Amino acid sequence: MLRAIPATAEHGLVRQLSTGQQAMMAVGGAIGTGLFLGSGLAVNVAGPAVILSYVVAAIISLLLGVALTEMCVANPTAGSFGVYAGQYVSPFAGYAVRVSYWLMEVVATGGHLVAASIYMQYWFPQAPGAVWIVLFSAALLYLNTRAVGTFGSIEYWLAMIKVAAIVIFVALAVALLAGRAGAQHAVPLPGAGTAGFFPFGGIGVWLGTCFVIYSFIGVEIVGVTSGEATDPRRTIPRAFRRMVLLLSAIYLVTVALLLVIVPWTQLGVGESPFVTVLRRTGVPAAASLMNMVVLSAALSSANANLYLMSRTLFSLARAGFVPASLGSTTGRGTPVRALLVSSVGLAVAVVVRAAWPESAYVWFFGVALFGALFVWLMIFVTHVAFSFKAPRDARLFPPAVARAASVAGAILMAVLLASTWWVPGLRVTLLAGIPWLLLLGLGYVVSRRPDGL
Repeated sequence: MLRAIPATAEHGLVRQLSTGQQAMMAVGGAIGTGLFLGSGLAVNVAGPAVILSYVVAAIISLLLGVALTEMCVANPTAGSFGVYAGQYVSPFAGYAVRVSYWLMEVVATGGHLVAASIYMQYWFPQAPGAVWIVLFSAALLYLNTRAVGTFGSIEYWLAMIKVAAIVIFVALAVALLAGRAGAQHAVPLPGAGTAGFFPFGGIGVWLGTCFVIYSFIGVEIVGVTSGEATDPRRTIPRAFRRMVLLLSAIYLVTVALLLVIVPWTQLGVGESPFVTVLRRTGVPAAASLMNMVVLSAALSSANANLYLMSRTLFSLARAGFVPASLGSTTGRGTPVRALLVSSVGLAVAVVVRAAWPESAYVWFFGVALFGALFVWLMIFVTHVAFSFKAPRDARLFPPAVARAASVAGAILMAVLLASTWWVPGLRVTLLAGIPWLLLLGLGYVVSRRPDGL
């Protein structure tokens, strides 16, 4: 017999997040270094066909949306998919998902701040990157101690800036292609003169997806915000639809324009590909302005991640897997203690950036990717179990259809995870997986509670 999640497990959090704030927080978590910096990595393994990699990743994210929407509407809680894994699969699954998600966000946040320090080098090439990480970390921690409604409003506008900047970039790129902004020569089609559209074949498209999927990591934040949503049954499905459609449109259009304007062989991670494009067009101050935008994007993603980490650790504390003090909240309804412990990734980012300035971002990217792919895989597995065990009134979709979608999603995630072994620079993803899973097992044995989720 299934146990309901006690309402007291979320006591202390305040339901102040609207549909718009939920959707834009998801956009803020997803549109960040994966698009603005990581797209350079994806292009290097897929060539112009990376556009198809984005299509594949979008399909997977839509499948995830089906799974997570149904479970979140049935039981909105800040622990979200971690709680559901414990309820529908096993207590260890619930623990493994929540801890993995927390660890992934810790590492990813460090990666976002490393990216922010790379962007700052555009203006201050001589300044140590670690200095910027310290300054940005202090500002983000302060913001995350505010009431969730205030935080949601600020993150909403930070994410809106990213979307608006991308729209402006698209308009400028289209104008350049049409010869309306001083383009001096015809622009070749993607892949012209560079081994064609499929320089690495179909396998390149799939391996490119290993990088591209990181651009969609963050869509699951809608599930985490369900514990503080004003009307979960109405806002969660709408937020997922808005977010997935918006992300898919943004990624496909912007990446296509990047490939048309600048040869794909000239894109990398020394700077944002977006900055590379605008710098080479000769438009005055455009590159500097875009660098400001991608900087705000990285900080917005780090900001959203701090929110996710603190709520995930809060949920673990309420479930009894970590000290109960981490499940406390302030008078504003903010789990500040969980936030401060979660900021360990910021400190790690300072050390790694100072010690390995050239490879720091790729290292953070690869390690965080294992956690992200593992969590998405478990969300699909959890939803399959949900489709068998949940009562009929908890369903939003026909059980057989929803189950088939999640089985397909789980298979895709498993193959994607295994494929990282053959992606240049991403072998660290699977190498990190072995100690990661061992630590999960050890942590569960040490912290296990006999009746907890």
